[in-house]
Amino acid sequence: MTQPPKGYKGRNSRGGNARMVFERVKTARRRKNSSTAWLKRQLNDPYVIEAKRRGFRSRAAFKILELNEKFDFLKPGARIVDLGAAPGGWSQAANELVTTDRKKGKIIALDIQEMDPIEGVEILHLDFTANDAPDALKQSLGGEADVVMSDMAAPSTGHTGTDHLRIMGLCEIALEFAREVLAPGGTFLAKVLQGGTEGELLINLKRDFKTVRHIKPPSSRQDSAEMYVVGLNFKGRQKDAE
Repeated sequence: MTQPPKGYKGRNSRGGNARMVFERVKTARRRKNSSTAWLKRQLNDPYVIEAKRRGFRSRAAFKILELNEKFDFLKPGARIVDLGAAPGGWSQAANELVTTDRKKGKIIALDIQEMDPIEGVEILHLDFTANDAPDALKQSLGGEADVVMSDMAAPSTGHTGTDHLRIMGLCEIALEFAREVLAPGGTFLAKVLQGGTEGELLINLKRDFKTVRHIKPPSSRQDSAEMYVVGLNFKGRQKDAE
């Protein structure tokens, strides 16, 4: 069962611990049962409801907030890169934490897709796999990044093995990009699938970061195979020479 985000009181709340009001989905001709089930889940998902209330573009915003609550990497004044950022929920949530009255952070939402503007966030339309992407990013960022984060996922094929390989491939590419733009001591996090990283990818993460953790945040749906890998305290690119 999906747990409500912290502070959520339900639609009928007047203070205290109010219960959610369950909304039924009206039947419609030509609507598939799967579509009806998805719509029912969306209408009654407390994270979806709270995301709308707070102006977040997606419920995924709570995933980055929960990951930060665990590992504390979104610090005031930090420089953040959000890979494959569309529609922008992660960038929105991160901006609330890195920009304060005393310190102004820098967030670049990087995506090849068009995105609506986000207050306090610079949107960079760029293919991060291009050879010149790391230099272009650091120029826009004004230096190296403190955090590189990715919630990217390839479209599902329905075949578990294929989907696993595709999302691991995205994570590998994101890690290579992070190695080019992260400052020493920086943080990398990316979506993976249950079972986490393995093989060469896990070896590379442990080579580049002092600490590597896998976690499934509370807002990640229980029926989803997604989880996240977090690399803390980037050791720096001098490891290439070795």
